Amino acid sequence: MEGSQHSDRPDSRAGGAVTPRHALVLSAYLLTSVLAARADVRFDLDVRPILSDACFACHGPDEAAGKADLRLDREDGVARVVEGGSPATSEMYRRVSASDPRDRMPPPQAQRSLTDVEIATLRQWIEEGARHQRHWSLEPAPTPDAPPVARADWPGNDLDRFILARLEAEGLGPSPEAPRARLIRRLSFDLTGLPPTPAEIDAYVADAEDGAYGRVVDRLLASPRFGEHMAASWLDLARYADTYGYQSDVYRDMSPWRDWVVRAYNDNLPYNEFLTWQLAGDLLPEPTRDQRLATAFNRNHRQTNEGGSVEEEFRVDYVADRVDTLGTAFLGLTVKCARCHDHKYDPITQRDYYSLFAFFNGIDESGLYSHFTNAVPAPSLLMPDGDTEARLDELQAVVDEREADLAAVGEDRARAFAEWLAGDPPLTVSGEVARLTFDSVEDAAVANDADADKPGALFESPTIVDGRIGNAVELSGENGVSLADVAAFTRSDPFTLAFWMWTPDVKDRAVVVHCSKSWTDAGSRGYQILLEDGRLSASLIHFWPGNAMRVMTVDSAPTETWTHVAMTYDGSSRARGRYGQELCMAVRRLPRWTSLPR
Repeated sequence: MEGSQHSDRPDSRAGGAVTPRHALVLSAYLLTSVLAARADVRFDLDVRPILSDACFACHGPDEAAGKADLRLDREDGVARVVEGGSPATSEMYRRVSASDPRDRMPPPQAQRSLTDVEIATLRQWIEEGARHQRHWSLEPAPTPDAPPVARADWPGNDLDRFILARLEAEGLGPSPEAPRARLIRRLSFDLTGLPPTPAEIDAYVADAEDGAYGRVVDRLLASPRFGEHMAASWLDLARYADTYGYQSDVYRDMSPWRDWVVRAYNDNLPYNEFLTWQLAGDLLPEPTRDQRLATAFNRNHRQTNEGGSVEEEFRVDYVADRVDTLGTAFLGLTVKCARCHDHKYDPITQRDYYSLFAFFNGIDESGLYSHFTNAVPAPSLLMPDGDTEARLDELQAVVDEREADLAAVGEDRARAFAEWLAGDPPLTVSGEVARLTFDSVEDAAVANDADADKPGALFESPTIVDGRIGNAVELSGENGVSLADVAAFTRSDPFTLAFWMWTPDVKDRAVVVHCSKSWTDAGSRGYQILLEDGRLSASLIHFWPGNAMRVMTVDSAPTETWTHVAMTYDGSSRARGRYGQELCMAVRRLPRWTSLPR
């Protein structure tokens, strides 16, 4: 470069080429300068990348490709081949610096050799004690001492000192303080996301008293807009949306949870409580409505009802979504990798992932939301206003009192009923809405002996066979008998269903009676009697499975014999008994205030 003019800084405007010799000198100079500027070599920034690039293929997390039973991606593995402070006695350094290709690592067939600079980096790290570190993102943030500055009167805090020190190192100085009109504009956008009004700007510019800036800050922090602005980032992180997110993207209302987040910021709810309430507020002792509402954080995931969707597949995806969101929002980690495998850097193993998964996998929920109804997928929380909630509490107190009275006279009533029945009274049924004997069938219409104007209807041509009393229908699973709206009841309606049943064998699952528009496409809303693994079950359902009442017999239903089955419901959201005895187990119970509409 003889005869040329140059400076210490490269001219980015110059278009001339640099010869390989000069490029090599420049590269070596820059590398030496970087290493010299750093007091020590860091494992996470300097050493791990070398090991990952050159060694992990044979000595990393892939057990199938592992060699020599040595894991250099783990601290205990590195400790086997490295002696801190002594490169000469460290097997790893001896191998990477060996001149004999039979001893050198990586081996020639790996087609990846370490450079002299990389070998020097490993040597320096060992000389300095071979301190192992986790991935830099998992190490506690250091708290360095604030650097000295020439203009000691300018910094208002330690952060200012770091900024000023860098400016001074570049030969620069801080900009002058911005005009007040610009300051209040910055403040307002930072704290509320909105520009200041002209009146607010004028008031701040005209405020000559000490503390004017602080008063603007206090006013903005007290504004409801502060909570709204602060909440926006958390709502994004918590995947808040006003729709379900898949296919037709149907509307759903999560606004009560959104409003709670805004209130939490405006009320300055402590951060530990902010997280605890959202993760498990319903498990706190005597949780408040806000604490239960906060757990809607776990219900912000997308949901689908697309035709052909596998309910269980999507339910599992919802659980995984909660685990992933827990990682990003609470731990600052992406844990998705561990759903399929251990990751070489992540502290969360696949075992850890599914341990977390188990916490979120105990929710009674469906993988699909309802297509034919507007029922909110369970679990859900009703949000009555204050007056309505107070009235509901009053009514519940009355119900509790009456139920206590009823329990007190229960034995007397049972005794009186037994005495009445022993007298052989005439047995009559009142309030019948349907009675089908299948003795009169014409053009698929079945005579309803209780109401001739509302006959039953056969569909898909079931076979008429001899029954226990009169005729019966033989059901194949594709056909049946419909009563239309005759047997449509609400949750508070008492009703009884009774029929004779004969089954040749133990059924894994068979629908005996059901009143609902659809299965998952309608949240299974309605009621049903099923055979499940040979046992009878009866259910009243608002949204299956989390908002429903269900009982199941302990023993199996008899086979190859006629069995009389009756389900009696008194409108109380409670059920028990089979053959008049307490021989069933309660599986689910409807929560308070849930309706079971027609």
